[in-house]
Amino acid sequence: MSKFKIGYFADGPWSHKAFELLIQDEEIEICFIVPRTDTKDDTLKYFAGKYGIDYLHPVKVNSEEFIEKAKSYNCDLFVSMSFNQIFRERIINLPKYSTINCHAGKLPFYRGRNVLNWALINDEKEFGITVHFVDEGIDTGDILLQQTYPITDEDTYDTLLSVAYDECAKLLYKAIKQIQDGSFKVVKQNTIHPVGFYCGRRSVGDEIVNWKSTSREIFNFVRALSSPGPLATTFIDNVQVKINRVKLIEGAPQYINIPGQILSKTKDGFLVKTKDSFVEILEVDTEVKLRVGARFKNE
Repeated sequence: MSKFKIGYFADGPWSHKAFELLIQDEEIEICFIVPRTDTKDDTLKYFAGKYGIDYLHPVKVNSEEFIEKAKSYNCDLFVSMSFNQIFRERIINLPKYSTINCHAGKLPFYRGRNVLNWALINDEKEFGITVHFVDEGIDTGDILLQQTYPITDEDTYDTLLSVAYDECAKLLYKAIKQIQDGSFKVVKQNTIHPVGFYCGRRSVGDEIVNWKSTSREIFNFVRALSSPGPLATTFIDNVQVKINRVKLIEGAPQYINIPGQILSKTKDGFLVKTKDSFVEILEVDTEVKLRVGARFKNE
C-alpha cells in the first residue's frame, strides 16, 4: 500500500505537535516542508533534517517555479498550519485532494487574524478550532471538522494558546485521516451563517487601555493581551505602564467618577476606576511609582 503523501506549509509552535502526529503515522509521508518566508522557527528545520524531508525556503507558493517543483512530489494533499501566504487556485488544486488548513476560530465566525485575542476581548464563552478546505478567500472554504472549547473567567491568552496548540494538532490529524480513508464530509460555511465575520490583525498601538471602558471590558482586554502577548499598556505622566493581570471586584457598585484614576491601594495592587465601577490591577511592569490619586491616560 502506497503512503498518503503530504506537502506541509507550516510555521511556529502551532505546527510542531501536528508534525509529531503525522511523522509517527507509517501510512503518511511528509514530502516537503515550506515555512513562512520570515520564519524564526528552527524546530521545523530540525525536523526536516532529522527525518530526511525536503525543506523549501524561501518560497513564493504561487510562482511558476514553485508550482513546477511541487508537481514533482505528486502529493495527495497540501496541509497549511499557521502559514501566512495566500494560496491561489493553481496551487490549491495541485494535489489529488486539494489543500486544507487548520484555523483556531469557529468558522464562519472569527475568520482572519489574532482570533484568540479577539475571542477574549469579545467576552466569548467558547472558542472554536476548524479544519477546512482552502479556497481563494480568507478562511472561507468548506468545513471538514470543527470543535469548540470553553472559555471561563480563569482563562487568559496563554491558557487558550495551550489548548489550541494541542487540539489543533489532533483535529488536523483526524481530518487528514478522514481524507485518506475517504470518510470525510464537508459543511458549507454559508449553511451555518450567510455572512460570518472577519477579525483584523492586531498591531502596535492596539494594546493601549481605554479606561472609559467597562470593568468587564477592561478585564477581558487585559487577559487577551497577557503574557505571552504584548501586555495591555497605559501611561502615567507619559511613562509606560504594562499590565499583565487585573481582577474583577465582585459586587462593585456602579457610579460616575474619573475613569483611569487610582482609587486606593490594596494588599496585592491598586483599585482603578473604570467607566462603570472599578478593577484591581495586580501585575504591572513599570518604572513609575503608582500612587493613589494618579491618573492613567485614557487613550
